Amino acid sequence: MEPSIYRNKWIDLKRLSCPKDELFKLSRQVAFSFIDRYYQDGTFEPEYIDLLCEMATSFSDMKLNNTAASALFEIIVEELCDDYEEMPVEIYSRVMSQVITYCRKVSAGKALDKRLTDFGIASFDDLYHRSNFIHNRGYTYNINKPPEKIILLSRVTIGADVAILSVLVQRLAKIFPRAEIVIIGSDKLSGIFGGNQGIRIHPLNYARRGGLFERFSSWHATSEILADEMPLEKEENTLLIDPDSRISQLGVLPLTHHENYLFFNSRRCASSAKNARMAELANRWIDTVFGVSGFCFPKIWTPSSVARQARDMTCRIRAAGCRKLITMNFGVGNNPRKRLDKDFEKKLLIEILKSPQTVVLLDKGFGEDELLRSDSLISHLQEQGCQTASARLGDSEYPGISHGIIGFECSIGEIAALIAECDEFIGYDSACQHIAAAAQTPTLTIFAGSNNKSFIRRWSACGDTQCNIVHVNTLTDPRHVDTGEIVLRVMEERTSVIRLSPQHRRKILEIQAPQRKDRHAKRTVDS
Repeated sequence: MEPSIYRNKWIDLKRLSCPKDELFKLSRQVAFSFIDRYYQDGTFEPEYIDLLCEMATSFSDMKLNNTAASALFEIIVEELCDDYEEMPVEIYSRVMSQVITYCRKVSAGKALDKRLTDFGIASFDDLYHRSNFIHNRGYTYNINKPPEKIILLSRVTIGADVAILSVLVQRLAKIFPRAEIVIIGSDKLSGIFGGNQGIRIHPLNYARRGGLFERFSSWHATSEILADEMPLEKEENTLLIDPDSRISQLGVLPLTHHENYLFFNSRRCASSAKNARMAELANRWIDTVFGVSGFCFPKIWTPSSVARQARDMTCRIRAAGCRKLITMNFGVGNNPRKRLDKDFEKKLLIEILKSPQTVVLLDKGFGEDELLRSDSLISHLQEQGCQTASARLGDSEYPGISHGIIGFECSIGEIAALIAECDEFIGYDSACQHIAAAAQTPTLTIFAGSNNKSFIRRWSACGDTQCNIVHVNTLTDPRHVDTGEIVLRVMEERTSVIRLSPQHRRKILEIQAPQRKDRHAKRTVDS
């Protein structure tokens, strides 16, 4: 439908005091029409974007503003972010430059306008041409002038920070061993990076939901953080690395006045790397920019206290007779498209637990919906006669079962520590697949919700271990997805997984040694 028709609908809707459900429908129709035009023939229709911006900034009721903002980001912005073709990088820059330009002209955008003006950016053209330059320039850095400090922006999502940021941190620490390394990102990062004393995390909250101005609030906050971490007189001795972060809206928003900024464009690469995973692209980027060859797999550094608790819990389970310890997570990071139905999850758990001396540690996930879903799965297994238990890290006593399912609630750092102690990880496309690969735990990922092969290849787990995927086409004909067939495919992929790593075999021998010694002593006394 033409933008003019949508505008008339919008005018009529305002006369009716904008019922939220009607605003929801209209904003999504506008957003989908923009995408339709783009997919049809590459047409960019700015009127759709302006209309969505107007709808997202017209109300005193923030819930109404957020409704239209969600349509803009979830349908247009995130769609362009997840499309790893060449054109969407440029289209994304145009969309975001237009949104920012609109926002700085309304009363609530005065702070945004002032900060951009301070960077010498006065118009849409200034912002758009700058972002294209940032995305396309060839970056190099003279390693003979080592920086005193290296600041890295978080990618915002934990999985991306494991897949990309942990690689950059390792490579940079080797190239510049005396530089201080600072990460600006969520305090949740302390759960996966906190055990590395060479990293300092400067906490930042990123609003992944909310209105337009909430989406830009983390850029304002980061600018304030940089004013402390990187004052003007020290900018030249500080290296600022942006790994295609949402904080800068993928490089569209500026963060420094000097040439100390390096941007890793994770959405554009040489044709020779089109099948590469994110961790591999990050290594290639370091090679190119710094002229130093090398390779590091993703890595996690859980705090020692949490790692010790995870070891205590898993050792207790192994001592009870468990020979196969599997962590499973059915969380999808607020993206229900990545999930299959409960029927699949029930069938998969039952099939896995047909193997004797197998214990599944089921991460219950985050939020009320995931907790209820996990509790329902555990109840179903209990009804099927399976032994079940619940636990938390730090409990005074852990369940000692040799076969069954243990549900637990935990932080991201705790699940990382538990995965590192297990023999296998199975789950949907989420942060945990990257954590598992980084912890060298054999990983199997069920990829659903996307048929974009470039996206799947980019975000497949990468680690010094087996990392397999099972792709499920839930988009073409979701009603006819055969869950039994998918379970079979998962089980077939698992047959190639090494049953126990040498590390875990040693742990079992250490656990069993005192028991064998006690049994031998008892036999000697009896004789």
